[in-house]
Amino acid sequence: MSRVLRILLAVVVLLGGAMSLSAAENAQLTRGTAIIDPDVLRRLDQNDALTISRLLWPERNANFPLTNDLLFSSMPQLAPIPPAIDAEFDRYIAGHKAAWPSETIGVGEGFDVQLFDRAALKSPNTRFVLAGIVNRMDRAYVAEDSCGEIRLIYRLTRFDAGPDGSKTATRLPMTFNLVLKAREARQIASNGKPVTCAEVARRWLDNGDWQGLIGGGFYPYDAMLDRIETNIQVSIAPKSALHDFRSDYLLKVFKYDAATKTFEESTLENQIDRDRIFADNDLRRDFKEWLLAPDHLREFDRGTVLIPEKFLAKAAVVPTPAGLDASALQPEFGMMQGEGKDNPVFTDSDVVSALKQATARGDMQNIRSVAGFQRRLNDVTCAGCHQTRGIGGFHFPGVDWLADKPSNATIVPASPHFLGDQLRRRDILTAFAAGQRPDFSRGFASRPQTRGSQELAGTEYQDGWGAHCSLQDAGSGTLDKSFTSWSCAKGLTCQAAAASRRIGMCFIKTR
Repeated sequence: MSRVLRILLAVVVLLGGAMSLSAAENAQLTRGTAIIDPDVLRRLDQNDALTISRLLWPERNANFPLTNDLLFSSMPQLAPIPPAIDAEFDRYIAGHKAAWPSETIGVGEGFDVQLFDRAALKSPNTRFVLAGIVNRMDRAYVAEDSCGEIRLIYRLTRFDAGPDGSKTATRLPMTFNLVLKAREARQIASNGKPVTCAEVARRWLDNGDWQGLIGGGFYPYDAMLDRIETNIQVSIAPKSALHDFRSDYLLKVFKYDAATKTFEESTLENQIDRDRIFADNDLRRDFKEWLLAPDHLREFDRGTVLIPEKFLAKAAVVPTPAGLDASALQPEFGMMQGEGKDNPVFTDSDVVSALKQATARGDMQNIRSVAGFQRRLNDVTCAGCHQTRGIGGFHFPGVDWLADKPSNATIVPASPHFLGDQLRRRDILTAFAAGQRPDFSRGFASRPQTRGSQELAGTEYQDGWGAHCSLQDAGSGTLDKSFTSWSCAKGLTCQAAAASRRIGMCFIKTR
């Protein structure tokens, strides 16, 4: 047993399962699928068991977490990340100046558009703090041998010294997500046999054997490292005569290259490169043919599609709030007929014909209309998913265990989208643990599947206040087939929240 594992198990024993009331309430939905208890996360971070430096450079044997002035400069694995982020900022600033030449943009309140201060990535007063651990074995369809992923999510935090020597912690708008394989194919358990997906799932569901975090140890050797995902609130623009309030988020992915032992800039999964597809007729044709092929369309319907890299982007800027109606703020805008482009990638007749062919091979679970196809085309992307009922662009802001009263700070550790999806993820863990083939399908990002409707009934995650619901089409008086099951709990009514004729929100009935 590794030293870090012994520390982790000792922490669990010491805590004895005690947690605050608010954390316990959140844990009901995340039981077995995520670790959001502030005391556990505090111990794992402060004992250096799961700091970034300890995980990626165990031979260094550091007894303290690295501040950001040392993290990127002393760890060669991370060297490609800062320059890649800098390049995206430069492109963002140049694009903004071209689009809004009368607006000032820079770091500080004196600018019309206030940028994230990149100096925080090189500061001796900042570091990444462990804010949550999430089991994503529901993504095992991407690479079955690895049984899915385990994500360690860190939040950038600044520590300011007071006159009495005390330090005040301020969370900054950036997350750093270290993604590990849930298991490595050659991984051996204590009984000398290979670790199975069923064993990893059982460890999480038992919620007591924390080896389930990343398998048999806490020093993830190269074969277990997969990628790093970063999410930065790149700018905030208060409401002005030119536009409404807007906050933009920059998403980047860095895949681990075992040959060079570095995290290299990569494409974002399913993040359609809209501008490049519009500009290249051959790429436009290929993308249309690939996605509308019956087998791919059925995977697209179930949310398990993996779009080839040649159609994808290496970065995404996510504007929030984006609203319910189709607009240029959404990643797929212009690809569908009627969205402002003279030559859309997909016409209504293209989609109707493709749906008929795909349905002939079996029932479609989610996409049963052109509107359903349009919605999936948007939410299958990283940017579209992050725009779905997110908390300021982060679906998992993370647990702020550094707060004076962490039990209050963790009342909302994640977005409704994240919490509403936990039952589906637990179903998949349960199937794995029983040695069965899981159902990896997922509904639309804004509405959990009906498989969890009994536990979620009446909550904001399924059909309660603020949930998305189905409106009658004003033109035909009929319900859109893709959304007919989206109802409201008793006492609530579905009302239009925007100009959209299909999707509304659940509100209290008024006379």
